[in-house]
Amino acid sequence: MIAAMLALIDPGEEVIVFEPFYENYGPDAILSGAIPRYVTLHEPDWHIDADELRATFGPRTRAVILNSPHNPTGKVFSRTELELIAGLAQEHDALVLTDDIYEHMVYAGEHIPMATLPGMAERTVAINSLSKTYSVTGWRVGWVIAPAPLTSAIRKVHDFLTVGAAAPLQAAGAVALMLPDAYYTTLAADYRRRRDLLVPALEAAGLRPSIPDGAYYVMADISGMTDENDVTFARRLTVDPGVASVPGSSFYSRPELGRTKVRFAFPKRDETLLEAARRLLSLASPAKDDSIPMAR
Repeated sequence: MIAAMLALIDPGEEVIVFEPFYENYGPDAILSGAIPRYVTLHEPDWHIDADELRATFGPRTRAVILNSPHNPTGKVFSRTELELIAGLAQEHDALVLTDDIYEHMVYAGEHIPMATLPGMAERTVAINSLSKTYSVTGWRVGWVIAPAPLTSAIRKVHDFLTVGAAAPLQAAGAVALMLPDAYYTTLAADYRRRRDLLVPALEAAGLRPSIPDGAYYVMADISGMTDENDVTFARRLTVDPGVASVPGSSFYSRPELGRTKVRFAFPKRDETLLEAARRLLSLASPAKDDSIPMAR
C-alpha cells in the first residue's frame, strides 16, 4: 500500500479513507504527502452514506482506499456500494486502491473485485498478500495488480523500499497460490466456525458485538457494561480476565469516535477461543461457572 501511494499520489492530493480503518491507511496517505479525507461507515451494518461520500470527492481527489472484507468491522462491501464508489472514481478521474487481503474470508455476501466493474480495470490498483490467506503474516510477501503504467511506477518505489522479498518465501508463495479451490472453501468455513465461537461469548459477557460478514475481527461496543473508555477497558481486559483486544479509537481519525469500542480477533485455535470465552464470562458475573455459550 505505501509503495502504491508513494508512486501514484502527489503531495497535496486527497485520498478518501473509510473509517474505522486499518491503522496504516491514514499514515500511509500522510507519508505520501496526501491529505486523507475520512468517510464514516455507519452502524449497525457499517453502511456508506451516499451523499456523504459524494460530498467528500473533489477536484483534488486522487484515490480511494477500499478494504473488503474490512478491517476492523468485517464489513463486505455490496455491489451497490462498489458501483457507487466506481462511478464517483470515474467521474473524478480517481484511482481505487483495493486491499483484498481478506478476499477468501467471506461468510455473507461476496467479494467482488473492483477491477471487474465496468470502466474500473484501468483505474484499480489491487493489493494482496500471502499473510492472511496462508497464515504467514510475518513473511511480508505481497503483490500489486494494476495497468502497466501504474505498476511501472510502483515497482520503482518498491525497489527502494525493500529491494525485494526473500527468494525462498516467494517460491513457497508460488506453491501456495496453486492450492485447489477446496483450500479456500475450507478456510472460510473454519473462520466462520471460529467467529461463531467468539461472538456468543462476547454477547454473554455483556458486550454488543457487530457480527462480521468477512475477515477475522469483531468490533464490540462496551458502553452497555462499563463507563471506561476503550483504552482503559482494553488494558484491564488484558490483565483480568486475560483476553487481548485493541482499543477502538486506534481505528478512527478522531479518537473520541472509537471510545466505546474494542476489536477482537479470532485467528486462533478452537481451544484458545473456548478459553477466551470462559474468561470473558467473568465480565458478566464473577460468580458464573465455566459453562460456555453455545455457538450459533
